[in-house]
Amino acid sequence: MVSAAEMLSIAAFEEGKHSQAVPSFGSERMGAPVVAYVRIDENPIELREPVLDPDMLIVQDPTLFHAIDVFAGLRNDGWVLINTSRDLHDLHIDEATNRLPQGHVVTVAATELAMKHLGRPTPNTVLLGALAAISSEIEIEAVYDAIRKKFPGRVGEANVIAAQAAYQQASGA
Repeated sequence: MVSAAEMLSIAAFEEGKHSQAVPSFGSERMGAPVVAYVRIDENPIELREPVLDPDMLIVQDPTLFHAIDVFAGLRNDGWVLINTSRDLHDLHIDEATNRLPQGHVVTVAATELAMKHLGRPTPNTVLLGALAAISSEIEIEAVYDAIRKKFPGRVGEANVIAAQAAYQQASGA
């Protein structure tokens, strides 16, 4: 997710917005949850602290729902994008998500799409494609450009195709 946060920040910058990606590694042990924050604004960003009241969450690993309070601080009109092929009810997060507006919790089988298009279980760019579909903060073309900057050549193009598949899945196209 650190790479995804960096690419999202680049995409926002390419659209003329101010952006800031801030990784937070927490415990320095292998397998510890990693959190990355991204701020996007029309105005310069001077704050350098973790985001305490996010507008949107991207959950790459749904097993975290029962390890940490993923939804802490999420605004009541916030959005949640979850990497899963499972039914929302099977994730047992109804208590946290029922307070959100209808349609504000979106699932995309990002790992499966990554395996299909990239041959590896790396859902970061896939999730950015889905994010562009559900958010007005970023356009899909900016996501493609950021992916190509991070991964030039064939690897980047494969990631663009994976992001495009997620965009289509999340937008219902």
